[in-house]
Amino acid sequence: MAQPESLYGLLFPSDPQVSPDGQRAAFVLTDVHDTGTKERPAMRYRARLHLADGHGTRPLTFGDTDRAPRWSPDGTTLAFLRGQPAQLHLLPLAGGEAEKVTDLPGSVGDAQWSPDGEHLAFLSGAGRDEHADDEARVAERLSYRFNGLGWRTDVCRAVHVLNVRTREVRTLHMPPFEVRDFAWWPDGRGLLLATASDEAQDARGHADLVTVTLDGTPGETVAWGGSVGALAPHADGRILLLGRPGERGFVTDPHLHLYEDGAWRAVDAHTDRPAGNLVGGDSHVGAMPGRPAWLDAHTVAFLQTRGGACGVAQLDVRSGAITDRVFHAERVVAGFTANANGIAHLDESASDFPEVVLNGQRVTQNAARLGDLSPVAPARVTFGTDLGEGEGWVLSSGNGPQPALLSIHGGPHTAYGHAFMHEFQVFAARGYAVCYSNPRGSVGYGQAFVDDHHGRWGTVDAADLLAFFDACLARFPHLDRARTGVMGGSYGGFMTNWLTSQTDRFHVAVTDRCISNLISFQGTSDIGPWFWQAELGLDAHTAADVDRLWQMSPLKHAGNVRTPTLIIHAEEDHRCPVEQGEQWFTALKARGVPVRFVRFPGEDHELSRSGRPDRRVRRLHEYLRWLHTYVPAGADAEPVGA
Repeated sequence: MAQPESLYGLLFPSDPQVSPDGQRAAFVLTDVHDTGTKERPAMRYRARLHLADGHGTRPLTFGDTDRAPRWSPDGTTLAFLRGQPAQLHLLPLAGGEAEKVTDLPGSVGDAQWSPDGEHLAFLSGAGRDEHADDEARVAERLSYRFNGLGWRTDVCRAVHVLNVRTREVRTLHMPPFEVRDFAWWPDGRGLLLATASDEAQDARGHADLVTVTLDGTPGETVAWGGSVGALAPHADGRILLLGRPGERGFVTDPHLHLYEDGAWRAVDAHTDRPAGNLVGGDSHVGAMPGRPAWLDAHTVAFLQTRGGACGVAQLDVRSGAITDRVFHAERVVAGFTANANGIAHLDESASDFPEVVLNGQRVTQNAARLGDLSPVAPARVTFGTDLGEGEGWVLSSGNGPQPALLSIHGGPHTAYGHAFMHEFQVFAARGYAVCYSNPRGSVGYGQAFVDDHHGRWGTVDAADLLAFFDACLARFPHLDRARTGVMGGSYGGFMTNWLTSQTDRFHVAVTDRCISNLISFQGTSDIGPWFWQAELGLDAHTAADVDRLWQMSPLKHAGNVRTPTLIIHAEEDHRCPVEQGEQWFTALKARGVPVRFVRFPGEDHELSRSGRPDRRVRRLHEYLRWLHTYVPAGADAEPVGA
């Protein structure tokens, strides 16, 4: 029987980078190895660079933290990052050892070659004292901490440039606010930076664009004022970016926007499907590149999400015509890079573990590492909504009576679909049927499907989820109505709390990195200061809105909860802070509801997807232990409390 420990055998691919000639791909493979002793194992990730070409696939490095390979324009050298703090290294592909070329006090990130290959630009916090806050931490900006980064000082990462020939490193630009993304101008004039123009923009993660020349001189600012996912400037002065304009944040689907003749226009919005991969999976350890790529003067390759699938599309920016480059209705491209000569991407499905593909040929065999985990394919289930047909899936193995688990994704503006979910496959192998869907608010079905959820958390979304679950139970008689559970993380944790405070139909619940109190969330989450205004049109600092936010809070209705609940939370989660789990635990415990609170130190909001492997395994064991207590799986299991 498959165990959570099957995670230890997996080989996670990431960051596929196609070579300039399009015939090779450099990428990262991350495995799990034991850095401890026989008496005290310590399972940790180990990342190494690999190269695929016409002769096969081979390892390039043998370190433990090698990542972010980047091709020189002539294809002879790879720049990559190694160590903690990460430092820039250069590896000659004709032979020889990798050379460390930076030695800065802060980590190096986002290294990019100049078009002529003479420079490497990167971001680093070098120059600031990273231990200056040992005695006291002082915040004067609204955005003073961020999930995955922790405390943010007022000194942002600077833009640095390495002279490849002399190995000289100099600071090019010290921005007053964080650089959200940057890219070289293809004609070599300098760097295009996306960074906030003021503190209000910075607090919302918004940016404008500015060019900085190689002598460090900032040029004219191009106003954008929205989020920036990736920049792709053209040599002729046009700017393409993947992002969301305006004040609504990620309530608006991301699209491709082109700046030309002094104005912005969305060049893909007529398709009404978001740009980028927004389908969630839990087998993505490492970077998943998604920067749009110019293939010629008018054609751009980019990722596009359609329902539960994602692939690479090609866009003619003149006509807006879109054709498929790599797209399958039941698969996901999690990351890609492309140029006029070739394409490298990560391919997966709900039953196929992620693999690296170079120009249509799979160059990895990661599925061979699944061990005793035999993935099964899900069955699609449809349900009705006010906007038409909704979709979801049931993942199960075997035909005997099985407990049915309703799993709810986070976001809420993400999607479940055809990405590989190790967690779901483990549950299925242990005799559980996992039912997962995309209720209103999910992406991939058009902006109206997202907008219909605005301001209505706990209403139309709850109706869609229950309609889907009822459809699953009706279609598959082997799902046991007397053994049902509900679970979810982030927004899915909110919905788990909400549903158990509104109905007793579920026999067990697992709420992961949840939201329970919408009022306190606004002041404690890293995105809290603007999140409710974007999502609900409400503000916890406005007296007239407080009652509505409290009415929407599961905590207000905690007295109705009877469902045994497992609470999972990471102590360094700044997105859904641990105080949200603490409040839910206290409320349920005080009312005599069976509850267990499991906290993970040293982990943040990404625990279930890229957290430390031993902690991910412990988390799954906690799930299975709780489920077995109240809805045991197996033909001989008797329901508890049914």
